[in-house]
Amino acid sequence: MRITLPHVGESVTEAVIERWLKQVGDRVEKYEPLAEVVTDKVSMEMPSPVEGILTEILVDAGQTLAMGTEIAEIATDIDEASPAEDIEPGQASSPPQAIDRIGTLVKDATNVGPTGSGGPITTGVESGPPPTGARHSPAVLRLAELHNVDLALVSGTGHNGRVTRKDVQAHIDATKTGAEPESQSRSEDVRVPLTAIRRMIAENMKRSVSEIPEAWSSMEVDMTNVMSARERAKDDFERREGARLTPLAFALKAVAESLRANSIVNSTWAHDAIILKGHINLGVAIATERGLLVPVVSDADRLSVAELAESVDNLASKARENKLNIEDVQGGTFTVNNTGALGSVTGKGIINHPQAAILNTESIVKRPVIIDDAIAIRSMMNICLTFDHRIMDGREAGAFLADVKRRLECVDPNADI
Repeated sequence: MRITLPHVGESVTEAVIERWLKQVGDRVEKYEPLAEVVTDKVSMEMPSPVEGILTEILVDAGQTLAMGTEIAEIATDIDEASPAEDIEPGQASSPPQAIDRIGTLVKDATNVGPTGSGGPITTGVESGPPPTGARHSPAVLRLAELHNVDLALVSGTGHNGRVTRKDVQAHIDATKTGAEPESQSRSEDVRVPLTAIRRMIAENMKRSVSEIPEAWSSMEVDMTNVMSARERAKDDFERREGARLTPLAFALKAVAESLRANSIVNSTWAHDAIILKGHINLGVAIATERGLLVPVVSDADRLSVAELAESVDNLASKARENKLNIEDVQGGTFTVNNTGALGSVTGKGIINHPQAAILNTESIVKRPVIIDDAIAIRSMMNICLTFDHRIMDGREAGAFLADVKRRLECVDPNADI
């Protein structure tokens, strides 16, 4: 049975297979993770829609593919675990059932996250040369052609002695002659291959910078009241809700309310019009080991500080554990980038295309400031806005920043969270 790259949403038209979690010859259970897939929205694991033996991998890891593309072949129990090409000419076979949609790829912790690594093949099939007339997968043929490898000389470890891509690579490594001399005086350059998610980030950033004429502005915010309110409530909040209460939650509340009052900032450019978005859905940039992900807090203007803190804590955990699903990353209308968590004090974000702007919340630093002609120690933070100059000018951007500043500085330190 041919397995296709499933459709996961109308706005997702292509994806990259970052790596295969199963190898040719492996037994695959239904819903067991088959491959890691990256789209411009999210990174996830793709579960197998059927149970059987993985007999062929049709595409290499790292390729960009249209949704619906055939990517692998699995011999099911109905097929008596036999690959389609092994059927003799004229032998009857029932047509495979087309599988182009299997719903949302990730629903719970058992089917998401980098939990599979392929691992050694333990099918019990002894290694040996491929059977006479055996057909090889496109991935195997491409690698063999690239390195001028005679596949008849390669021992196969896959199902029924098939030659896998790993077998070809092992043959190439084994036939290499002469090792590179070790450097005595300096380190050599190291080439780091791009991951699929790094490549997606690069393409999105390039598109944003090339299409959006951006401008930048910043303001200084006194966060002393926010820090007092947080300090008073954080321990009880964490015990009660099981989530951290951070200054970011207060910032998101101020941003959401300010977007409602400054709707031009919560918009997109449509070439012949400006679309003011009906919902305020805040994307929150999360740094992970795999790259920058932007899960979305939907209808953020309807949430309290406590609810925003819970939402961000949950999304951040899912992002770092690679458990985000499509619903977690769709529909963002404005992005907040909490670069202060990384120690930055001033920064310029790149707009998350096609949104109108992105706000950096920077580090909160205690320092002396002048208040009523007297020196006081206050907790200060910079908020930095990058905005689409086609949609708004400095007046609108400044009004939005001033609104965020006012709301943060007016937080009641003794109010309930």
